[in-house]
Amino acid sequence: MATVFEPSMSTSRQTIVPSGPSMADQLPSIDFGFDALRERMARFTVRFDSFIEQGRKRVLEERNQFRINVAELQEDERMRKRDIEIVQLKSNSLQQTMAKERQEKQEMEASIAVLASQRDRQEAERDALARQVADTQRAIDAKLTAQQARARQREAQARFNVPELDFWVTNLCLSMEGAGNDDRLRFVYTHIDDQDWAHEAWFELDTAQRDYAVRHCRPKLDREKVSRLLERVNESRELVVLLKGMRELFMEAVKSG
Repeated sequence: MATVFEPSMSTSRQTIVPSGPSMADQLPSIDFGFDALRERMARFTVRFDSFIEQGRKRVLEERNQFRINVAELQEDERMRKRDIEIVQLKSNSLQQTMAKERQEKQEMEASIAVLASQRDRQEAERDALARQVADTQRAIDAKLTAQQARARQREAQARFNVPELDFWVTNLCLSMEGAGNDDRLRFVYTHIDDQDWAHEAWFELDTAQRDYAVRHCRPKLDREKVSRLLERVNESRELVVLLKGMRELFMEAVKSG
């Protein structure tokens, strides 16, 4: 297919030259007020820039104030945390102190209870000992009174019976000696055995009570016979009856033995 060129169109373009006055020149002249608009726009721009600048300053001030407030809040929070930690430490220390004081109180109460118990026991023991001392003192006083009475009685009887006692000591072939006790006397007889005049027989007389009692004797005697003899002696209160009766019993025992 062949391309067809048009020389008139490819070589040049015709220039249209207006002939006569232009239609735009014929239009009426209109004043749009661009100068006033530019002036208003300039004033608006100035106010807008001022508003933006003030806003920017206000935002900066508010941001700085916010940062200051945040920093103050953080500092307050840090101080509160520190105060809380201090309070917690004081609380723990106080609890430990109270626990220690409670333990010490319990220990003191236990010690006081032990001491009170010891005091009560010691007071009871003291009262018991005081009663025992009083009872012992009364018993001692009673015994001393009885011993003094018996001593006076023996002294009076001894003064009254000294010649008679010497007579029976000589005639009954006996002697008196101590038996290891203040309330006991030992009477020793001789010449009770025809085969051996030196053979001895003896008995111990207990004078601690009002009634006489024979505690020991050698050789052994019949207990019933001794008891009957003591009954007669305690009724008559004559010691010579006992001395004569015991010699007779010893002689019977030697002969029967």
